[in-house]
Amino acid sequence: MTTEKRYNPWVVLVVLCTGFFMILLDTTVVQIAIPSIIDSLHASLDQILWVINAYILVYAVLLITAGRLGDVMGPRTLFVIGLVIFTAASAYCGLAPDTMHLITARVIQGVGGALLTPQTLSMLTIIFPPERRGAAFGIWGGISGIAAVIGPTLGGYLVTNFSWRAIFYINVPVGIAAVVATFLLVPDVRMDHQHTFDIGGVALASVGLFAIVFGLVDGQRFNWGAVVGPISIPLIIGLGVALLGAFVAWESRQAEPLMPLSLFQNRNFSVMNWVGVTTSFGMLGLFLPIIIYFQSVLGMTALQAGLAVAPMSVVLMVVAPLSGRLSDAIGGKYILFLGCLIFGGGMGAIAFTSTTSATVWTFLPWFILAGVGLGMVFAPMATIAMRDISATMAGAASGIFNTTRQLGSLIGTAVVGAVLQNQLVTQLAAHAAAASTKLPPAYRQRFVQAFAQASQGGLQVGPGQSGAAALPAGIPPAIAKQLQVIVHSVFTNAYVDTLRPTLAIPISLMVLGAVSTLLVRRRPAATPTPEAPAPEPVFAG
Repeated sequence: MTTEKRYNPWVVLVVLCTGFFMILLDTTVVQIAIPSIIDSLHASLDQILWVINAYILVYAVLLITAGRLGDVMGPRTLFVIGLVIFTAASAYCGLAPDTMHLITARVIQGVGGALLTPQTLSMLTIIFPPERRGAAFGIWGGISGIAAVIGPTLGGYLVTNFSWRAIFYINVPVGIAAVVATFLLVPDVRMDHQHTFDIGGVALASVGLFAIVFGLVDGQRFNWGAVVGPISIPLIIGLGVALLGAFVAWESRQAEPLMPLSLFQNRNFSVMNWVGVTTSFGMLGLFLPIIIYFQSVLGMTALQAGLAVAPMSVVLMVVAPLSGRLSDAIGGKYILFLGCLIFGGGMGAIAFTSTTSATVWTFLPWFILAGVGLGMVFAPMATIAMRDISATMAGAASGIFNTTRQLGSLIGTAVVGAVLQNQLVTQLAAHAAAASTKLPPAYRQRFVQAFAQASQGGLQVGPGQSGAAALPAGIPPAIAKQLQVIVHSVFTNAYVDTLRPTLAIPISLMVLGAVSTLLVRRRPAATPTPEAPAPEPVFAG
C-alpha cells in the first residue's frame, strides 16, 4: 500500500546530491589546507595525518552498517541525522582551537558522512523507476567524480582568500539548507517490511574494516612495518581480513544479516562492486602522483594544480547525465566498457606527455578525454549494480557498493604512494650519480648521499622542490647557485621518469575493470534479487 506520491523525483535528486557532494568533498578538500593548518595550530606531522585519516577511517568503516540502518529506520531519517551530525561537526572543525579538537570533530564528521551516504543511492533506487534510473544515477555518479577532482581547486581558493577554517564553515549554511529542503521536498520512504538489526555483524564488520582501513591509510607512515612492539601493519591488515572472513561466516547463519550474502548471487551486483574497486583505485591512484607532479616539477601552486584538473570536472558534469540517459535507452554494459578504456587512455596520454617543460595546455585535451571517459563510468556502474536489487535491500546494497568503492580508493592511494616512493628512490640515485660527474670529485659522494637521505625522509611537495636534498657542507658560495639548479634538475627529471611506471599500475587496473564489464548480463532478471516479489514502498507524511 502506498500513499499518493506528491513529490518531484528530480528535485529529490538535487537535495540528495547536495548532501552527498558535501560528504565526498571533505575527503579531498582538507589535504590542500594542510600547510595552513600546521602553521595555525602548530601541529605535528602525526597529528596532521590524523586530521585527514580520522575522517576516512570512520567514514569507510560505518558505511555498511549505515546502509542497513537506513533499511531499518527509513533512509530519509538516516539522511537527515547524517546531515545534522556532519553540519554540526563542520562548525566544530572551524572553531577547533587545537589539533585534538580538530581530530575529534573530524571523527564526528565521518560518522555523519557514513550515515548519509548510503541513503542517497538507496532512495534513488526506490523513487525512480528502473527505466529512468540511468539519468538519475548519472547525476549522482557525476557528483562522485566532481567532488574528487574539485576538492583541491575549491580548497586552494578558500585557503588562499580566507583561511583553512573556511573549508569547514562553508558546509554549515549548505548543510542547514539541505536539512530544511529534505523535510520539505524529500518523501519519507519506508518499506512495508520490518527489519531487525544484526549486532554481531556490526561488531565483526566494524572491527575488521577498521583494521584494514587503518593499515592502508597509516601503512606508509610506519613504513609498512612495526607500529608498536610486535604489532605491525601487515599483522593489522591480516587481522582485518580474518575478521571479515568471520563476518561472512556469521552472516551466512543469520536470518536478517547486516550484509545479505544473497546480494552477491546477482552477478551484475558482484561484478559492479569489483569494477567499483578498480575505478576508484584508478582514479585516486592516478590523481595522487599527477597533482604532486604539477606542483613539484612544473612549479604550480596548489590552486593552479587544482585548476589544471578542472576541465575534467566540467566535461564530467556534462557527460555523466547523458551517459545515464543512454544507459536507460540501450543498457550500460558497453558504455561502461568504453568509459573505463577512454578514462585510462586519457590518463595514459598525460603520463606519456609529462616532461619537465610541459605546461597546463599540454594536458588540456587529455583531461577533456579523461573527463569524457569518467563521465561514462559512474551512471552505468550504479545502474547495473542496483538494477535488479529489491527495494527492501536497497540500503544494504548501497552500503556495500559505497564501501567497496571507498576501499578501492584507499588501496589505490596506498599502493600507488608506495610504488611512487620506491621508484623515486631508485630514479633519484641514478640521476644524482649521473649529475655528480659535473662536480669536483670531493663533492660527488656527498651529493649522491644527500638525495638518498632525502628519499628516506619522505617526499616534499610544492613549487620548486628539489626532493628535500640539501647541498653538501663546504660548498663555495660561487658555485652554490649553480648546484641548486643541478639539484632541482635531478629531482624533476627523476620524478618524470618515476611518473610513467607508477601510473602504469592504476591504468592497467582500469583496463582490467573494463574487461570485467564484459561479464555483465545485459537482460534484467525476471524477478528482483534477492527477494520476490518486493514489498511496495510506503511514502509516509
